Amino acid sequence: METSQEELKSANEELQSTNEELQSTNEEMVTSKEELQSLNEELITLNAELQSKNEALSETSDDLKNLLDSTQVATLFLDNNLKIKRFTPYVTKIISLIQSDMGRPITDIVSNLQYDLVKDVNEVLETLVSKETQVQTRDGGSYRLHIVPYRTVDNAIDGVVITFTDVTDFRKMAVGMTERTLYAEAIIRNSS
Repeated sequence: METSQEELKSANEELQSTNEELQSTNEEMVTSKEELQSLNEELITLNAELQSKNEALSETSDDLKNLLDSTQVATLFLDNNLKIKRFTPYVTKIISLIQSDMGRPITDIVSNLQYDLVKDVNEVLETLVSKETQVQTRDGGSYRLHIVPYRTVDNAIDGVVITFTDVTDFRKMAVGMTERTLYAEAIIRNSS
């Protein structure tokens, strides 16, 4: 009987020890659960902030796209490797571009220009000095071309922005005026 009491006492002590370990484990699990809840709340807050920033970025992107489209200025964005980053619909009259051309080098694209665009783009990237000139298209169009370095918010150069302003009507008007002036001068010379 004494042996069984000692065995019961020993078993009871083991059960108490196991119970204490289980209570300690339970407390650790409660603490871990509280930490996880706290982390989850932080993640929910961060996710809401990220979603808000994504919505603002999307709205800004939409605003810029609408601004570029509404200016009706043919604009082409190239990266430092002369790959197409973005373009406005109006540039497709001058350079044969489609949406799937994004990421392709401009050297792979058919152009309607009678002008070496790549040479001047490389020059602007090397010197970081803007370039402005008048160019002609094969179909008789005239454009004022402006190439400027593309600067990031951090003032790093990340390619170029090329704009084409249609000056065909002005050029035709200037040619017409020149022809009229020459005609008038010829009349004056002949009447003298």
